[in-house]
Amino acid sequence: METRILDHDQVKNKIKRIAYQIAEVYLNHDEIILAGISDGGYVFAKKLKTALSKILKSNIILCKVEMDKTNPLNGVTTSLKQEEYTNKGVVLCDDVLNSGTTLIYGVKYFLDVPLEKFKTAVLVNRNHKKFPVKADFKGISLSTTMQEHIEVNINSEPYSVTLK
Repeated sequence: METRILDHDQVKNKIKRIAYQIAEVYLNHDEIILAGISDGGYVFAKKLKTALSKILKSNIILCKVEMDKTNPLNGVTTSLKQEEYTNKGVVLCDDVLNSGTTLIYGVKYFLDVPLEKFKTAVLVNRNHKKFPVKADFKGISLSTTMQEHIEVNINSEPYSVTLK
């Protein structure tokens, strides 16, 4: 059984609202790094960049964060060099926060570098955390069973978030 959680317009509104929240927090930053966890988080970061560009005059830079999601101990890599985000404002983005594993390893990676400000953003927060990690900015929070699966489609229109 499939249940639609968010339709196209709702997804767009969530992204816009998160962009405004980020803009409030990073208002005085000349540069903001949106670090999206590949693949869904990076697509989400790109959508946030588009929305943020309409709100702020800050330079918004995309950074792709790659890791083996089944074994994050294998390491994390980013499309930017560490010196490119040192002492900057960074927002780590993912499409779904499920157990927190991916997000916590992403956070751990960025904590090795001095940052001016560091926050996390997710489109969907599932509340199944194994780790003490939270999303500072979230589109929607859902209480689901571990057997259920959230599917986020923001690669192509119409956007949707469904529960399977």
